[in-house]
Parts: sequence; structure tokens; C-alpha cells
Amino acid sequence: MRRLLDSPRARTTEELLKITKIALAATALALTSWTAHAADISGAGATFPYPIYAKWADAYKKETGIGLNYQSIGSGGGIKQIKAKTVTFGASDAPLSGKDLEAAGLAQFPMVMGAIVPVVNLDGIKPGELTLDGPTIARIFLTEIKRWDDPAIAKLNPNTKLPSQAIAVVHRSDGSGTTYNFAYYLADVSPDWKSKVGVATAVQWPGGIGAKGNEGVANNVAQTRGAIGYVEYAYAKQNKLTYTKMINKAGKTVAPTSESFQAAAANADWNSKPGYGVILANQPGDMSWPMTAATWILIHKKPQDPAVAAEALKFFAWSYAKGDKMAQELDYVPMPDKVVGDIEKMWSAEIKDASGKPLYTMTH
Repeated sequence: MRRLLDSPRARTTEELLKITKIALAATALALTSWTAHAADISGAGATFPYPIYAKWADAYKKETGIGLNYQSIGSGGGIKQIKAKTVTFGASDAPLSGKDLEAAGLAQFPMVMGAIVPVVNLDGIKPGELTLDGPTIARIFLTEIKRWDDPAIAKLNPNTKLPSQAIAVVHRSDGSGTTYNFAYYLADVSPDWKSKVGVATAVQWPGGIGAKGNEGVANNVAQTRGAIGYVEYAYAKQNKLTYTKMINKAGKTVAPTSESFQAAAANADWNSKPGYGVILANQPGDMSWPMTAATWILIHKKPQDPAVAAEALKFFAWSYAKGDKMAQELDYVPMPDKVVGDIEKMWSAEIKDASGKPLYTMTH
């Protein structure tokens, strides 16, 4: 028996067994990696929250190993993709109505708040040195005010030397929730805007240069002398763009700051609309920034892939619980704790697998 075990053939068999064990272990490892990769969350939509979603995703992956693949393609694209079930979640800065949500079988909830700011490229004008109000911005984007030294702008800026320069309007070319909130605000303060252009994620612009995404508008303004555009504040800050101050509903001049965004968000009644679809434009209060806005997540109530949808809800819960500081660093406004509690209860009650089992269980 001893001789048989020592034979080359026996040793080969032992080696084969060892090789098989190694191969099986490698296969198991590969399957584990594939499973982890398969659990990665996919999302698409609004460019407005992209900077904070990217920051949260990076921190979350380091902590959990679960990745987030988010396509910053505009709210219109995000709504199309979630309705087509090609992503785990859609993201939109324009909330869907209760009727639309019901027809598509979607749940909707706000993830974070931020602000839209007018940005300009003017010789000799530094950030915050120019002040505009809603009616004047409406007239600029209606192409009625064509030069920077127009009397309407000069009246708002008596101590600022305005250049005698043509205004180049830059606007979004894609379906955009940023446009929706911008247009909503202008319609609220300008009857002309309301009747001639109206409110939608994509509007018929009276003139100007079209650009894709907040990124595109920011880049175009940075490269075009005499330009004015509108972007989410994080983009203005990151690209060191010249933002303007604004005159709010209370008639006060305010700068875009975390404090002025929080002041606008403070009194919002989130439960007053289906899917928490509250627009924060032109809120009352001396400190309120007039173009404050929320951004929403859209997810199917009965998702095609419940396991990945459950992972997405875990990511959102983690972002609510641990992402406030990161949001504030980028000048976004976190959702109030009470609203987060309501949202998590809604997840437990409404987002379920095919058997009716909730995909999210509240842990606090």
C-alpha cells in the first residue's frame, strides 16, 4: 500500500485534487466578486444633485463595497429610464404628480435640497457684486433686456459700474428639473413669463445658447463674455463662477448661502403634495433664497429586481443618516429628520417584492 501511495501516478492524483480545490476556491471567489458587482445600484437623471450623489456614492462604496452607477443626464432622461425599468432609480428635480406616480407604479421622495443661482461672466464683476430680481431675470431670458448697462439692471445696482456689453443668455437644451424650478420661479414673479414661456422641464426659449446639463451651462458661461445662465449652486462654486445676489419675496437682498437656502426650506409642508412634491421657489421670509429647490428619487413600488432595489433603499437611508455633513460641505441642505422618518415609513409600507414583503425595515 505504501509503495502505491508513493508512486508517481498517486502523487499526480493528489496534485490533481489539490489543483481542483484551488480552482474551486478561485471560482467561488469569482462568483462572490460577481455577486457583489451585480448588487451595484444603477440610477439616472438630474444633474442638479450629481455632485452630492457622487460624494455619497464614493463614501458608501468605501464603507460597504456596494457601488452606485449614476448617469447625470437630466431629469427628463431619468424619468424616461425609470419608467422603462432600465435603472434601479430615477432622479428628478421636477416632481411627478400623484396621477403620474400612480400610473407608472412609482414611489417618490425628496433626497436633498439645494439652490439655483444666476451666474454671469462680466469684466470687472466679482461673485456677489451684482444684484438681480426675478422680474429683471425674466426680461433678460425673454430677450427684452439685451445689454448689461440697461436701466433696469442699473437701477438694482446704483453703485456698480456696469459694462456696456451685449447679454449672452445660456440655458439648458435638455429636459431639466433645474429649468422646471427656474421657470416655476419666473412664472411666479412675471406674468409675461407665465403667459409667453410657462413652466416645464423643457420650454420654448425666446433666444440664447442651449447647453446640456448644469455642467454644460457652467462651462458655456465660463467661456462666453457677457453671458448669464442658471445652475445649481455647487456647480457655480466648483467652477468658481460669478454668482449674483437676488432680491427675495420680502424685498430683501440675499446672497446664496446655506443659511438662505435653509430659511427657504424651513416652512415647507412636505405632506401637502403626493410624493412630497413641494416646490420651494419664492418662499416668504427675510432670509429666504428665492430659487431654492428640492430633488426627488423615483423608484418602482414593485421593482423588477427586489434585491438591488433593497440595496438602493439602504444607500438612501445611509445618505440620510450619515450624509448631512457631506451635503453641507457642497452647500446642499439636508432633509429634516421628521421628513426622513416619514419617508422611511413610506418605504416600509409601499415598496415591496412580488410576494408583498417590504424591501425596507426601519431600524430606528
